[in-house]
Amino acid sequence: MKKVYGYVLITAFLFGSMEVSCKIGGGEFDEFQLTFLRFAIGGLVLLPFALRELRQRQYRLSPRDLLDLAGVGTLGIPISMVLFQLSIMAANASTVAVLICTSPFFTMVFAHIFTAEKLDREKLVVLAIALTGVVFMLRPWDIQAGNTLYGMGLMLLSAFFFGAYTVAGKVCAERMGLIAQTSFSFLIGSLILLVIILILGKPVVAGVAEHLPIVLYVGILVTGVGYYCYFKAIELSDAATGSFAFFLKPAIAPVLARIVLKETILWNTILGIALILTASLLNIMWQKRAGYQKKVQEERRKTT
Repeated sequence: MKKVYGYVLITAFLFGSMEVSCKIGGGEFDEFQLTFLRFAIGGLVLLPFALRELRQRQYRLSPRDLLDLAGVGTLGIPISMVLFQLSIMAANASTVAVLICTSPFFTMVFAHIFTAEKLDREKLVVLAIALTGVVFMLRPWDIQAGNTLYGMGLMLLSAFFFGAYTVAGKVCAERMGLIAQTSFSFLIGSLILLVIILILGKPVVAGVAEHLPIVLYVGILVTGVGYYCYFKAIELSDAATGSFAFFLKPAIAPVLARIVLKETILWNTILGIALILTASLLNIMWQKRAGYQKKVQEERRKTT
């Protein structure tokens, strides 16, 4: 469990620094360009582990897999993550960092519609608390300096599509493994984004040499190592335990935004964070309980 907690803490810090580092990088790069560089590098970092996972499963990618991964990757990279980067440049990093943590709640809704995982009373309670937190984060009656309705709207759209990406990715992950699904969807999504960049005439590698540290940080550390540590936490425990990284992220990111970007943290931000943290914690606890109950039921079936 010490290893699990270590992986969770590393993931939480790296993901917690995501918005601050992407806002710094966004000042030097086009939003489409930085998103492409980030996920192309991150996908390559995960690639050796993805190939090992495929070998362990004795699984070979089929044309259908590649088509599914293209769909998943499109939801994740050219849509959700481009919206994410655009929102960072139009809102405070601390606000964006907390709002992106609402994506698991969108995942619940998509799972209810498209899978057998239906919304129950507990999930509805979690959604209600999270939505209340979102309202306080947005503070539509008096928008905080540095935030815009445009930026916060883009962030919620990003979280919405990332929820769709998560649900769609589960189908591929069941066949090929979680790391393989993530790495290949990152790489294929980045290639699709590259085509869009070329069509729009946007830069691809311009400025990379001059600002290499930030590119390597968001690509290798935040996206590559961050996701690897998250997967290792899941591998050594379970998905609910690994999700604690996303529980810690909303607490870490505003502190880093305050220190690095000198952003102001107001009462509504603190209340919004508290509500979303509460919803996340309840979600994780109920996930762990459901997983335990399912495991007990399976063991009982085996013994009868």
